[in-house]
Amino acid sequence: METYANALLYAIPFFVGLVLLEILYGYFIKDQKHNVMDTVSSLSSGLTNIVKDSLGLVLVLVSYPFLVDNVALIKLENTWVVWFVAFIAIDFAGYWNHRLSHHINIFWNQHVIHHSSEEFNLACALRQSISNLVGYFALLMIPAALLGVPSEVIAILAPIHLFAQFWYHTQHIGKMGWLEYVIVTPSQHRVHHAINPEYIDKNLGQILCIWDRMFGTFQEELDEVPPQYGVLKPAATWNPILINFQHVWRLFLDAWRTSNWWDKFRIWFMPTGWRPKDVIEKYPISKIEDVYNFERYQPSTSLALKGYSIFQLLANTALMLFMFYNYSEIGFNNLLIFASFVFVGIYGYTTLMDRKSYASFIEVFRGVVGLVFLYFMGDWFGLNAYLSWGGYLVGLYFMVTIFGGVYFHTSDTGFSRSESILSS
Repeated sequence: METYANALLYAIPFFVGLVLLEILYGYFIKDQKHNVMDTVSSLSSGLTNIVKDSLGLVLVLVSYPFLVDNVALIKLENTWVVWFVAFIAIDFAGYWNHRLSHHINIFWNQHVIHHSSEEFNLACALRQSISNLVGYFALLMIPAALLGVPSEVIAILAPIHLFAQFWYHTQHIGKMGWLEYVIVTPSQHRVHHAINPEYIDKNLGQILCIWDRMFGTFQEELDEVPPQYGVLKPAATWNPILINFQHVWRLFLDAWRTSNWWDKFRIWFMPTGWRPKDVIEKYPISKIEDVYNFERYQPSTSLALKGYSIFQLLANTALMLFMFYNYSEIGFNNLLIFASFVFVGIYGYTTLMDRKSYASFIEVFRGVVGLVFLYFMGDWFGLNAYLSWGGYLVGLYFMVTIFGGVYFHTSDTGFSRSESILSS
């Protein structure tokens, strides 16, 4: 986990830098594909994911090292061949994992966050799950284990394979000629993120598009069918933590409400979107019917709230980077406390972005708790060892957070209007 945290120290600034470049490019060509609140929500989702993953908060059913040690039939030599086989195996497993996520109710919950944005841009790529609490991916890597592909090779290639899926989340790159027959391109992935009936559950490949062509899930982007983005049951919130668990909460409610015991069990493993008949009748859920004409989630937002949201995103990113930088010195128990501050912070300011009245109390509460923590500890998880005034800087941040909570509850005139819009 420490190695992963160290890698993120370089990966995060790189990805954020590319998002900023895309924003600037869209501004200069007057074809902006970002809006402030959606992009802040997407980047905030990325923060929650990497904090959760860096702490290893997952129940692993079986690990790849265990499989390769116990089921290998042969052992490939450490040449270019083993790297090639490993890459193909990871990509093949990724395709089927992705396909499961789109077609089985319970697996959709761990993937819906990635599709929840009604925009499509590089920031959207960073909408990643924190609800994937059970690790089963190694089971899909059995072919590699049977061939004896070393676990060290998989450990190196797996994050590279993941990071290589970032670049094609953009609308600024058109079709790419012959490459459309080899790799997943922005055009193909726009189709994947679209909610148009022609595009649903298509183009599930991650790096190579050959799996989609082989297994009948490929769909070309059509000029006459412009992609529309999001999910058919809109998230209707900027809060990535809520989005992560919306679907599983609906499944739980349906399982509780149905009178059919068989339905209570099978709902979790039925095709995505399946609901018991008696629940559909009593508790209908609205879905987007016309993908070209639906009300996108855009509560009224003041310039002050946009600025505050960006400030909180940057502040929490800085806190998280310090957590990774000082990972081993902080220790696991303190890392959990640190991560809790980040998670509550993200929950607080993204709920404020939703214009929920209780969000201001969250902001004030976490600001006060942060100041109390600083007072009793005299430091912020060892920050003073690097900056003598580091504790004062973090204290100032918590004071700004308290002020923000009070201000947006009492003085931001757009608050009451947005509340009425959301409740209508």
